[in-house]
Amino acid sequence: MPQPRSPLFVARAVVMALALLALLATLSTGPGIRFGVYSVGVGFAILKYATFAGLAAALGAVILAMTLVVPRLRTQPWVPVLALCFGLAAAAPALMLRSKAESLPYIHDVSTDLADPPGFVALAQARKASPNGLAHGGAKVAEEQRRGYPDIKPLLVKSAPGETVQRAIDAARSLGWEIAAADAAAGRIEATDTTLFFGFKDDVVVRIRPEGTGSRVDVRSVSRLGESDIGANAERIRKFLAKLA
Repeated sequence: MPQPRSPLFVARAVVMALALLALLATLSTGPGIRFGVYSVGVGFAILKYATFAGLAAALGAVILAMTLVVPRLRTQPWVPVLALCFGLAAAAPALMLRSKAESLPYIHDVSTDLADPPGFVALAQARKASPNGLAHGGAKVAEEQRRGYPDIKPLLVKSAPGETVQRAIDAARSLGWEIAAADAAAGRIEATDTTLFFGFKDDVVVRIRPEGTGSRVDVRSVSRLGESDIGANAERIRKFLAKLA
């Protein structure tokens, strides 16, 4: 008859399996949401419980590592080490996102012009159909942005509006944005940017107006989903303006 497995062997197997499953669950949430395997709500629920499972596995791995001080229990010392790495890797993304969200403004609409945010035309219907809607959040959102992103301001360039529009289109395409409309006469460009991991859609409108002998460029970036963008829209505007500057 086969010999029964020792309690230590079983504990190591359980901790390793939990850590590995937690990591796989965490890694699956992005593609799962992006490709419509499950809804955003289900995806974030999976991420939440994968984080708990990862932390539990990491704690179990630490306890198992403590048994290695006993000489007769020093078999397969790599198991608790690997389980600890898997568990922490499973929990880290959600914990990092939460920490970042708590340090940034709880908004999803960022604009270089808070008095007169650029408006959507071509993407208006898509915005209206999205959970976050079309309208700007108003004074409260503006004040949050001023406190959290004081560097988000209009860009003044020396090129004429017509030339600046083409430069803006080139910059948007270089960043991987999908151009929805480009109206050179109105000085407006509208585009959609898709986030890499979760595949969330964020909409951008660029407004270009004459300013002296050059142009003033205003940009507004808005998430379709989620109350907090965790800094994504501000960072998108920074990258775009840096391309133009």
